[in-house]
Parts: sequence; structure tokens; C-alpha cells
Amino acid sequence: MNKVALSASALLMGIAVTAIAQETPAPSLDGGYGLGRTALPEEIAAWDIDVRPDGLGLPVGSGDVWTGEELFVDYCSACHGDFGEAVGRWPVLAGGFGTLEGEDPVKTIGSYWPYLSTVWDYVHRAMPYGSAQSLDDDQVYAIVAYLLYLNEVVEDDFTLSNENFTDVVMPNQDGFFPDDRAEVEFPLFIQDPCMTDCAESVEITMRAAVLDVTPDTAEDDGAAEQPTAVVEEAAAEASGPDPELVAAGQDVFRRCSTCHQIGEGAVNRAGPVLNGIYMATAGTREGFRYSSVMSDAGAGGLVWNDENLSAYLADPRGFLSGNRMAFQGLRSDEEIAAVIAYIRATGAE
Repeated sequence: MNKVALSASALLMGIAVTAIAQETPAPSLDGGYGLGRTALPEEIAAWDIDVRPDGLGLPVGSGDVWTGEELFVDYCSACHGDFGEAVGRWPVLAGGFGTLEGEDPVKTIGSYWPYLSTVWDYVHRAMPYGSAQSLDDDQVYAIVAYLLYLNEVVEDDFTLSNENFTDVVMPNQDGFFPDDRAEVEFPLFIQDPCMTDCAESVEITMRAAVLDVTPDTAEDDGAAEQPTAVVEEAAAEASGPDPELVAAGQDVFRRCSTCHQIGEGAVNRAGPVLNGIYMATAGTREGFRYSSVMSDAGAGGLVWNDENLSAYLADPRGFLSGNRMAFQGLRSDEEIAAVIAYIRATGAE
């Protein structure tokens, strides 16, 4: 019994001491507690690396698109692909234009991010993966310039620097605005409900079963007819493409093989398999998820004949703005003709 009483007394005393301690915090100690030291200016500067949309915090430096491409391939392409198209489930960095209001929005630097400072700060602070903050300032400027190029914000001769940084306007900058729901929407939902001028009677005039709003299935009325695109008949030479041109095209195609495969055993990668692409309707390769821009072009009748393929390979983004192919295009008509010959010969179905 005595032990129980002593335990109860000790518990009450502990509670009382805790309450007093909470009401009377310990006084500060003149001269500190002997823990730590004042941070040095250079230590504070090492942490103070954020960059604001107005350019505050940017270091002096510059970098061009072509230098950025080389750096991106070396440090970033293992996860994000050579053209920002992504490898596996790593983030896509380029394209996605016009998809934010669709069922499958693709949020990239070009389609979603509102401020360039976010790009610069993230690359500088967290990249490359596994070796964060190993890039110098000029390298960061160059990689960001290349990312802008991939997203059709700048041309390939652009150089980004601290001096022209704030001149760059991101495509989706106006897509962001202050949250005004407390002022605009909330008052609408706290008003008294309207209880006047109600309808005298409500009558059911039609039922959903009669209106036939439920889509039919194949079992209801047979297999649904699928729309077929009008495909232009190929006027290929009886002997096929010139073998020498095909051989030259094989060499040029190596630049395409990062994203595309062709021939026996080919599979979809960042880009679709190119077997049977010649004279086919755009955006119709089964099993590949095309951008809405490419799918819409195919639905509109775009066929990969010689004329359209040549224009697309010369300037993919200029020919079909907003598609996901970030490759800058082939340099000469000879290269384009050679690649088309190789695609025809190797990817024939």
C-alpha cells in the first residue's frame, strides 16, 4: 500500500514540476549555451542560391543552345532522352503543347511551367541526378537554353545569359494567377438559397432509355464501323529505292535511332516504330501514344508521302507545331532523300 501511495505522489509531483516548467521557461544564458557558432558569410552564400522570376539571385554567366545540347546528352539524356522525350517513366521535359485541357495532359517545361527561373533554379540546385550542384553557372545557362529550344521558345542560335534572362516569356505564364476563390467563389456558396419564383409543377417528359443516351456496344448492333482514312496510292518505282541511296540513308538514320526503330523486331520507344510509315496516315501506329497534334493531323488526312516526309524531316516543329518530336531536323535535301529511301526499303510491310 505504501508503495502505491509513493508512486502516486511521485507522479503528481512530476506533473506539477512539468506544469511549472511550461509556465516558467528557462532564462536565456548570457553568452549563449556553448553550442554552435555564428554562420560565416560564405556558408550563408552557399545556401542562398534561389532565383526569383524577376532575375534576383541569378549569377553572371551565359550559355548557348548547342553547348547545352552536348551537356544535356552527357548529363541528362540517360533519364530524359536526347530531346526531352523521357526514358521509361522519368519526366518528359519537352512538348505537350495544347494538352493541359485534355484527358491526358502532358506537363512539361514548355506546356506548363510559368517561369524560367524555376527551370534555372531546379537544374542548378538538384541536377544532374546523383551529382547535384556539380554544374558551373555557364553550364546551367547552356542546359536551360537547350531546354528552351526543345520547347520552341527560342531558336538554335540563342544564347541565354543573366542579361537577357527576364526577356524570355514562358508559353504558359498567363495560365497561372492568384487564387481568388475566397473572394470570388466562396461568397456565392454562403448566400441563402433562392426560395421564390419556383416552378409550380415538374413533369418528366422523356426517359433516358427512350432518348437512347447510352452508347451502343458491338453486341447491340454488330461490330462498329471504323472510319478509314483515304490513303494516297504509292507510285513507287518497280525496282524500289536506289541501293546506294538506301546505304547512305542507313548512316543518316543513326541520328534517328535514339528514339525510333525500324525493320524486323522493331519496337516502339520514345518514338513509334517506322515500319510501314511510308504512304501511311500520320498518327496511326498501333500501341503508340501520339501527341494530340499528331493524331489530329492524321485525322485531318495527313499522309506520309515524299512531300510531307521531306518537309517534316527538314523542320519537324515548323511543319507540325506542338508535336513531341524535338529533333531539330536534317541539314540537307540529300540526307532527307537518303533517309526516306532507307525507310521505304527497310520498313516496307
